[in-house]
Amino acid sequence: MKILFIGDVFGKTGRRLLKENLRSIIERYDIDFTIANGENSAGGVGITKDIYFELISYGIDVITLGNHAWAQKSIFDFIDEADRLIRPANYPNGTPGKPYVIIEHKEKKIAVINLCGRVFMECLECPFRTVDNILNEIEKKADIKIIDFHAEATSEKMALGWYLDGRVSAVLGTHTHVQTADERILPKGTGYITDVGMTGPINSVLGVKKDIIIKKFLTNLPGKFEAAEDSGQINGVILDINDDNLVSYINRLNIL
Repeated sequence: MKILFIGDVFGKTGRRLLKENLRSIIERYDIDFTIANGENSAGGVGITKDIYFELISYGIDVITLGNHAWAQKSIFDFIDEADRLIRPANYPNGTPGKPYVIIEHKEKKIAVINLCGRVFMECLECPFRTVDNILNEIEKKADIKIIDFHAEATSEKMALGWYLDGRVSAVLGTHTHVQTADERILPKGTGYITDVGMTGPINSVLGVKKDIIIKKFLTNLPGKFEAAEDSGQINGVILDINDDNLVSYINRLNIL
């Protein structure tokens, strides 16, 4: 089973890149299942119903979110009905949306779980204990288990990778929008990367128009962030899942 995970889809540029390239990427690499982080897909913050269906139409099987999950207020009108959209599982009980999904594909049950970090971010429930509870709940319900860990701190991401080694198929970091070069298979078979990167405008500061961010650093004054638009880049990772539901290889994808 080959799984493609697409790094944070940012604004119009990110969506256009997937529209123009995703089908050919799936065909070229013989991809069976595709996941994308979509929490920046609506102008750089959040996701809307129309964009959710747009991304699904391009060939994405599951969309994960993150700390900008609630940025577009219209999300509350559709998130409970969106059966392939998940928000971080460590939001408090009663939060709208699904903390994970399990989808059967090619005789495998694939669980996709979304978690948010706590270091330098909002203080949510403990992601370590949250994922323990979920894994206990789905132990006999899922074969392949993919974690999108949307977190700021490298140390927190690495710690979760080691904590879950051998217990899940992969721990894939998102949020920082810069692809890291530390993809590896941990000793017990879990695929890991600190950050998958960003699918969006390359001539930007993490997707935002660079002049806006430079001015903010020079003046320390607030400013409205605006998504940059250019030819862009696609960042992702490709996982080959073996018969033990662990990773036999992990390769970075970086298309300019």
